[in-house]
Amino acid sequence: MKRYWIEGARVINEGKTFFASVLTEGNRIAKVVPREIPFKAPEDAERIDAYGCYLLPGVIDDQVHFRDPGLTYKGDIETESKAAIAGGVTSFMDMPNTKPQTTTITDLLAKYERASQVSYANYAFFMGATNDNLEEVKQANSSFVPGVKIFMGSSTGNMLVDNKETLERIFSQVKKLIAVHSEKESIIQANIARYKSLYGDDLDIHYHPLIRSEEACYLSSLEAVEMAKRFDTRLHLLHLSTAREIELLENKPLNAKMITGEVCVHHLWFSDQDYDRYGNRIKWNPSIKTIYDRNALREGLREGYIDIAATDHAPHLLSEKEGSCLKAASGGPLVQHSLVAMLELAEQGIFTKEMVVEKMAHAPAGLFGIPDRGYIREGYYADLVIVRPEDPWTVQPENILYKCGWSPFEGTTFRNRVLKTFINGTLAYNEGEINKVRTAMPLHFSR
Repeated sequence: MKRYWIEGARVINEGKTFFASVLTEGNRIAKVVPREIPFKAPEDAERIDAYGCYLLPGVIDDQVHFRDPGLTYKGDIETESKAAIAGGVTSFMDMPNTKPQTTTITDLLAKYERASQVSYANYAFFMGATNDNLEEVKQANSSFVPGVKIFMGSSTGNMLVDNKETLERIFSQVKKLIAVHSEKESIIQANIARYKSLYGDDLDIHYHPLIRSEEACYLSSLEAVEMAKRFDTRLHLLHLSTAREIELLENKPLNAKMITGEVCVHHLWFSDQDYDRYGNRIKWNPSIKTIYDRNALREGLREGYIDIAATDHAPHLLSEKEGSCLKAASGGPLVQHSLVAMLELAEQGIFTKEMVVEKMAHAPAGLFGIPDRGYIREGYYADLVIVRPEDPWTVQPENILYKCGWSPFEGTTFRNRVLKTFINGTLAYNEGEINKVRTAMPLHFSR
């Protein structure tokens, strides 16, 4: 049984930073030894020198689009999970807007089978809701499926569910976590018609946050929250993008919440003032909005109204990102750079590093009820990340692992570098090298 002795790290875990060494044995953490406690490492353990480095629990990303099956020319489970572990993401939950859409048990199981063969990171897959698959949704096994995804606004894959009676049936009958993409389609379509009538069809990126507006997001999220409260449904609001939506959330312990929220790295990093520089590369649904919204989202995350930070990783070819805001694809790749981007915001004093770990590892494990992951604790799975601080590096095409070959962070210099990532006790990523021995496991959920 393989053992690693990770020696002398600055462990960031459960709100504290302290010097410790960690012993892994098999796929678990066997010992966490603070520096002041004498301990002799087993002679057969492979020593990893972590002096001067941070040791973090692996990131759990609750929203990715790895494009597998059917859209694999721009990303697939194998390539994107490689990028994930290179960025310290050890577990992911993939969304259903693939081809075919993940709206039947058969297609859901096919994704799990594919991941068991090719994934480098631990995996789970959301079931997708449509206007007519309620019985399939109800049959999905809650022990393996993180939840049910509803698109209450159209986006990539066209899985729109906006019929009120259908939504009420789902919210009232599905006894699983319901995760929603909240944008009100009627408002989006009215905005499109308005701006096209005023300025024609060739609307540039600056119209995108006007079309997919604050009002579209807020009213859709409000509708979801009202239904969740009426039917006592476990609701998770994905990729919040406005200050106003934070009003719908409560600041109380995570385990006491029935309604939770997620914010994505791009909404914490960029604002609409960045459209001039980045153009369609930062076109997402929901749209990136004002500095006021960005700052409110940061504050909402700090104050506990928003529960987790994720990516909404959604690769497209650069050729698909061309054209007007009505034609360019929405979404971008992020899993390789999400952790270092959040740590960079911590370096800027916006967050603490302890809070980054809380929102990217601890809270996702708690929110979804993932046993034995998300923390550096004895007996837990050894999903671990070693990060070297004060080691500047710049995102460039030659160090990007996404299949689509680009990143919205190209040209950005980060001060922290992911050196090593362990997946279930196996050194899966080691200073640029990917271990071809895959030890990823399906995530389990204990809600």
